[in-house]
Amino acid sequence: MFAIVEIAGKQMKVQADKEYYVNLLQGAEGEAVSFDNVLLTVDDKSTKIGTPGLKGAKVDATILEHVKGDKIIVFKKKRRKGYKVKNGHRQPFTKIKINSIVA
Repeated sequence: MFAIVEIAGKQMKVQADKEYYVNLLQGAEGEAVSFDNVLLTVDDKSTKIGTPGLKGAKVDATILEHVKGDKIIVFKKKRRKGYKVKNGHRQPFTKIKINSIVA
C-alpha cells in the first residue's frame, strides 16, 4: 500500500515502514507527527482519489532526526566587470519514518 501525501508543501509518494527526507518540520526527534492532507491511496484491491483530499485518511510518522543536505555552491559572475560572488547553501531536512497509512 502507498499514498500520495502533502508534507511541508510538497507532494510525496510514501509507503509504510520506509524512511524519507522532507523539508524541515517543527518537532523534536522521536516525536510523532501525522499528515492529514492525503491526496491518493492505493492498496491491493482499490485506488481512492481525493478531490482534493481524502476525508478521514491520514499518515502517521515519527521524526528520526534533523539533518542538513549537501552543500550547493552559488557562483555569480559578470564578465569583464570584475564582479564575482561565491556563496554556499545547505538545505535543512527532517528524516521521518512512516509508521502507518490509514485510508
